[in-house]
Amino acid sequence: MRYGAEHKSTTRAKVVEAASRSLRRRGPEGLAVAEVMAEAGLTHGGFYAHFPSKDALIAEAVQAAFEDSRAQFLKLGEGRTGREQLNTFVDQYVSAAHRDRPERGCAITALASDMPRQAEAARRAYDAGVARLIARLARLLAGGTALERRARAGSLLAEMAGAVTLARAIRDPVFSDSLLAETRAAVKQRMGLIDTPLEQSRTDD
Repeated sequence: MRYGAEHKSTTRAKVVEAASRSLRRRGPEGLAVAEVMAEAGLTHGGFYAHFPSKDALIAEAVQAAFEDSRAQFLKLGEGRTGREQLNTFVDQYVSAAHRDRPERGCAITALASDMPRQAEAARRAYDAGVARLIARLARLLAGGTALERRARAGSLLAEMAGAVTLARAIRDPVFSDSLLAETRAAVKQRMGLIDTPLEQSRTDD
C-alpha cells in the first residue's frame, strides 16, 4: 500500500517524538533505533525511509526536545505577568518532578554531558535551543540593559540546569531535595522574586 506525503509526515513526527523522549531518558548512546520505531508503531526496516542515519534522527530529536520545552514555557505565560511566569518556571524547572522525569524535561540538563561527542547537526540544534531559552528568560527579567538581562539569564539558567543535573546524580534523596530547594530560593532572590535574604545553610563536617 502506498501512503501519501501527509501520512509520511505524521509517521516521521511520531518517530521523532519517541526518539526525543528516549534521548532525554537514556542519552544518545542509549537510543536504540529499533525501540524507537517500535514505540512509534513501526518496524525497524522502515527507518531509512525517513532518516539517512541515526545521527540525523538524534539532531531532529534534540530540536523536538527543545520545542517541547518551548511549548511548556509558552503555556506558563497564559494569563500571567512576567514575574509570575518566572516564579512558576523556576518552581517547575528546579523541582523533584523535573529531576525524576528527564524524558519529559529540558534537553539542557538531560544532554549536557553527551553533546561534546555528538555530530555537528545535533550540537548546532542544542546550541540554538539553549540560546532561545536564554532569550526568553531575558525578556522576562526586570532592570538593566537588554545585554545585561541576557547575561543574567544565561547565568541563572546555568545555575538551574546545574542544580537539576547534580540533583539527579546525588544518591541521597534528602540531600538531592535540599539542593533543589536551596537553589530555587537562591535563583528567585537573584531574579528579584523574593525579598528576604537567604538563611545561611548549615553543613555537617
